[in-house]
Amino acid sequence: MVGYAATARIRTDSAPMDRRCYYDRMDWWRYVASVPGPRVMVLEDMDHHTGVGAFVGEIHAAIGLALNCIGCVTNGAVRDLNQVRALGFALFAGSVSVSHSYAHIIEFGEPVEIGGLKIQSGDLIHGDLNGVQTIPLPIGGAIAAEVSNVLAEERELIDFCSSPDFSLDELANRLQKNAAHCDLPWRGL
Repeated sequence: MVGYAATARIRTDSAPMDRRCYYDRMDWWRYVASVPGPRVMVLEDMDHHTGVGAFVGEIHAAIGLALNCIGCVTNGAVRDLNQVRALGFALFAGSVSVSHSYAHIIEFGEPVEIGGLKIQSGDLIHGDLNGVQTIPLPIGGAIAAEVSNVLAEERELIDFCSSPDFSLDELANRLQKNAAHCDLPWRGL
């Protein structure tokens, strides 16, 4: 998934002060809709014990998809995994919970931190089976071409390793040639 961050801080282990239902925050949904699309909900669970309850499940995924959200990143919990997967909504989470518990938003649109990765509203987020990372906006347009180059170089190296021409000297030469990609300017978790 690749999209722009819509950030929020949540809690799930105690009831909200205003006793509002956890999914009726139209101010949150309006903010999400204001972020450039495609969008990724990025939710920092602020509880001492994160993941007591899950903010995102089937209902939030369905609403998110209607608002051009493609996934959610959280250090907290998610739920309804089979239903959310069937919708095609990506989930990156610290845990899974059976319940929403007291899930509620405490603020949104502010910078958050998930697993040591600082994310601001509007940041470009990439996620796949390996994890999640931010991509600086100025280089976002160049990523596809760079990824194609890296994949081609990696394929060449993998093929070389299984060829009869393999040698440690040639491996050293090829690794040095590919070393330029070790300093790409994005962070991940």
